Amino acid sequence: MSQDPHKPHSSEEDLSALEDDQESWDNSEQSVRKRIRQSVPGSHRDDTPKSSPPRPVSVEELMETAKGVTNMALAHEIVVNGDFQIKPAELPEHSLEKKVREIVHKAFWDCLEAQLKEDPPTYDHAIKLLGEIKENLLSFLLPAHTRLRNQIMEVLDLDLIKQEAENGALDIAKLVEFVIGMMGTLCAPARDEEIKKLKDIHEIVPLFRAIFSVLDLMKMDMANFAVSSIRPKLMQQSAEYERKKFQEFLEKQPNALDLVTDWLQEAADDLAKLRYKKLPPPSSAVGAAGGAPALCSVAVQNHAYLKLLKWDHTNRPFPETVLMDQSRFQEIQLELEQLLVAGTVLLVTFNAAGAALIDVPGFAEQIKTIVKVLLTGMHLPSFNLKESLATIGEKVCAEVNSCLSQHGFAPFTAERETVLKGQIQAVANPDNTICKLIDSRIQKFLENSLASSHQKAAPTVPGGLGPIQRELEEIAVKYVRLVNYNKMVFSPYYDAVLDKILTKEEPQDEGKPEEL
Repeated sequence: MSQDPHKPHSSEEDLSALEDDQESWDNSEQSVRKRIRQSVPGSHRDDTPKSSPPRPVSVEELMETAKGVTNMALAHEIVVNGDFQIKPAELPEHSLEKKVREIVHKAFWDCLEAQLKEDPPTYDHAIKLLGEIKENLLSFLLPAHTRLRNQIMEVLDLDLIKQEAENGALDIAKLVEFVIGMMGTLCAPARDEEIKKLKDIHEIVPLFRAIFSVLDLMKMDMANFAVSSIRPKLMQQSAEYERKKFQEFLEKQPNALDLVTDWLQEAADDLAKLRYKKLPPPSSAVGAAGGAPALCSVAVQNHAYLKLLKWDHTNRPFPETVLMDQSRFQEIQLELEQLLVAGTVLLVTFNAAGAALIDVPGFAEQIKTIVKVLLTGMHLPSFNLKESLATIGEKVCAEVNSCLSQHGFAPFTAERETVLKGQIQAVANPDNTICKLIDSRIQKFLENSLASSHQKAAPTVPGGLGPIQRELEEIAVKYVRLVNYNKMVFSPYYDAVLDKILTKEEPQDEGKPEEL
């Protein structure tokens, strides 16, 4: 529907309105509250000394905070997820709620059918339904739609309809025909097929049911149009909005940055260790002249975000500021794990086949498809990587031999097949040299992507990653966008935490070379 908002609203008001419309946004309030509650360090760091006891918080304050967190989660989802849409709620199959709803609905429609079959027909239920349809149609109109509003008010005049029903002059089919025509005028083009199907239904009760089904879809379209309409405005204010909501939460939970502090401290420690490893020997002139370069706040943040791609989500709480994006980081982590296996398999396969298959069109894509299909469910506890790699080895060898034969090359001998299968199965070993090499190059590419995210030129893909370059670049774009947005929102908190961490490191940096 090509409609534009005519009344100015704040982003927060828009979000509140959207919350009323969408019931099925993955139970966001409960899930956000649960994840915030699980990640608040008070429950697992009781041994940490506190400078003062926490201020008692009332139930009303907690409820208001939870509502703010839910609003923040919704705003974040709309901004970060360009494909965000509100979808109809679907009750679980065989659930009690679904059975009760079906029974109630059937009773209602059976009652309507019984009334219409009476002699003379009773139109009480039908008139109520026409009233609901009228309200739905009016809700789709903009203030400028005066002519359509007058038409709806005139044709669906309930007082007049009741009089016609009492006098036996009501033409229900004609009213329904008007309703379908008006729905066709107001619906999105994507609903034209549903409107067309309505015209093929000739029994009144099934037609009423189908009309309400299509009206529900039209309401979803309107809600999603509202989402797309507020997104540009929300993009401009979202950082301030999320920061404000997080600050409100922080005021109620003063220790809500403990996990962030640990996360950034670990990143700083990692970089410090790498830095001292690169120091020249203490006897050299350079070593005597000065110590290691000071840690950079941006480098620490980038390294911290890289650590999220290796996170143990099962046993370790996620940092508070990135909690709403935990599922996204998990998704990227899984994509990278699958890409790592695909890249390693391709590398060992090309090494085994020599130059024969490198330039064969579609060969690398076929191998990647095999790997992706057989690694489905890789994140599940029941997944057996060794078995999957054994199957991948069989499939890859069959694909290699088929491709070699098609292009006039001799197929693999049994011995070469055994070697290739063994190399592919060896990917399951955490210490596999080729796998570790590919992984380090992937991490380096993502690190360079973060460092050059504000530059026009993308970083060069390291050697050996050519066959997976397209997939890696797609992941990098998604990852960098997510990281940069989180930095934009939470940079004041990161700066404050890192200011203390890096200041604490300075005396150690100055004294270290002297001790050496």
